[in-house]
Amino acid sequence: MRIFFSSLFILAGITWLAAKQQVTGVITKNPGKPFVAAPDFRASGAAASFIGAFNDTVSSDLQGSPLVNFVPKTLYPLQIPQQPTDLIGGIAPPSARAVNPQGNRLTDWSLPPVSTNYLGIGYGAESQGQFVVFGWLYSTSPSIATLQQAQVFGKVYTASLDEAGAIDAGHRYAADILAQFGGKSLVGTRIVFVSDRSGAKEIWVMNWDGSDQRQLTRYGSISTFPSASPDGRRVAFTSYVSGYPAIYMFSLDTGRKLPFYNQRASMNAFVTFTPDSKQVVFSSTAGGGAPQLYMANADGSNFRRVTSSGAIEVEAKINPKTGSDLVDVSGRSGLPQIYEMNLEGADVRRLSAGTGEATNPAWSPDGAHIAFAWTKGFEPGNYNIFVMDVESQQTTQLTANEGRNENPTWAPDGAHIVYASKRGRQSQIWVMNADGTGKHALTQSGNNEKPVWVNAE
Repeated sequence: MRIFFSSLFILAGITWLAAKQQVTGVITKNPGKPFVAAPDFRASGAAASFIGAFNDTVSSDLQGSPLVNFVPKTLYPLQIPQQPTDLIGGIAPPSARAVNPQGNRLTDWSLPPVSTNYLGIGYGAESQGQFVVFGWLYSTSPSIATLQQAQVFGKVYTASLDEAGAIDAGHRYAADILAQFGGKSLVGTRIVFVSDRSGAKEIWVMNWDGSDQRQLTRYGSISTFPSASPDGRRVAFTSYVSGYPAIYMFSLDTGRKLPFYNQRASMNAFVTFTPDSKQVVFSSTAGGGAPQLYMANADGSNFRRVTSSGAIEVEAKINPKTGSDLVDVSGRSGLPQIYEMNLEGADVRRLSAGTGEATNPAWSPDGAHIAFAWTKGFEPGNYNIFVMDVESQQTTQLTANEGRNENPTWAPDGAHIVYASKRGRQSQIWVMNADGTGKHALTQSGNNEKPVWVNAE
């Protein structure tokens, strides 16, 4: 077993996966979430060609959010207000409500069949060669006396006069709606991942929504296991371009290689950054024997040892909230399991149950949960994504009967998880809500794996 476990580590590109405690349930939608209606905007002039992309983006972002319930457009009244002057205060008489709600009163939206708590309205136009959208959000609560009091916000969104600009404006409008319910915008964040579409495993980067996919490295070798600095400026990864696994550091600003001193060892790999982005923890065989965890400055200097377990210690992830503890994947109990310890390698405790294989841990931004992959759960034997409450060690399964799922990473908003899913011959990058809903693919070409979400600068 020890030889087998070591061979898994030596072969880069083969990542262990999943295990932990008794499964306690599947996360379900919260019926207490607010209901939001967002009718399609109309647009005039040159903007009319792109308003459809704006509407599709807003609908997709709201439907995909775990923070709200998106009201289906099939339930909307026939007349859709486009701006505040289209709205009429007060409540329509019962006869009018029963026959055909007009849609120009907020109560037309708060009552059945729409039954929404919030209404988004607006319109688009072209101004000085730019795509401009005027967007509002209203509370539909009957207890609010005036239209002015019911208005939550009103903003103007300006973007380039093309489809990309309309999509960008749609993301920003949807983000402002979700911000009212505690949501954080993902606009400006990126996802780093591994892809073989160019003929070799290289590091790629794309926008958070899957757009603008581009190649970062061109080594023609195996480059894998990327990680990103919390400040969103750097990406570290393991590459075999020198003949053995070594750490490489790249600037996401310039796309250029940054200095990193690798210890003389048969392997240096699996980087995780401290919350201030100034130090790293990684695995190395510099001490001889099985790879252990070591800490260093972000350029590889000031190298010192963290663990001395005698077993394989890999995939360390530093708690982004505390910066004082980490989780890693260890072979100290036989099969790979997830352990927690402080940055001195002390106060060690096993988080996973010891059954199956538990790998790929990733901290949530609040430092209270980890996502990981496990071979147990509702589809035993296959790798699936789980979330664990670290304090209670209770787990919830997010994927099942959807192929082989691994390498989860949380989005900066704490509400989404990106992961790799192999369904059939190829692996693709998928994203889902942190409750397991809203799954959709971000990549289609080649094999794509090991995604890492990068904070906006």
